[in-house]
Amino acid sequence: MLLKGKEEYPIYFGANRELMGIAGTLRRNMTRSEKILWQRIRDRQMDGYKFRRQHPIDTFIADFFCYEKMLVVEVDGEVHDDQSQAERDEERTRILNRRGIKVIRFTNEEIEKNINIVLRKIRESLNDNISK
Repeated sequence: MLLKGKEEYPIYFGANRELMGIAGTLRRNMTRSEKILWQRIRDRQMDGYKFRRQHPIDTFIADFFCYEKMLVVEVDGEVHDDQSQAERDEERTRILNRRGIKVIRFTNEEIEKNINIVLRKIRESLNDNISK
């Protein structure tokens, strides 16, 4: 079942209730890397832009999403090194790109060891991205 009135909640791009529940569980169980990044981008700390964590979009759950700039930030653990997972990630990125959403990815290691570089790259993507 879709959420009541897609046009009332365009930010979810038609995500269903089940996915919303899964997203809530993921928010309560964030990885160490996700927590590190969230502490630096939450509450409009990133140039005043609002990010949402574990945000449902269509049939996906984005790790972090800035609706205003249509930017998804993904945090990839070791599972994303697997070839089949990498292919699924590429397809997901293509689908989101067709919706006008830009996707950038960082590894757990990048976040844990080089958070300032990660933040700079996110800021650059926000500034490069055409606003809605």
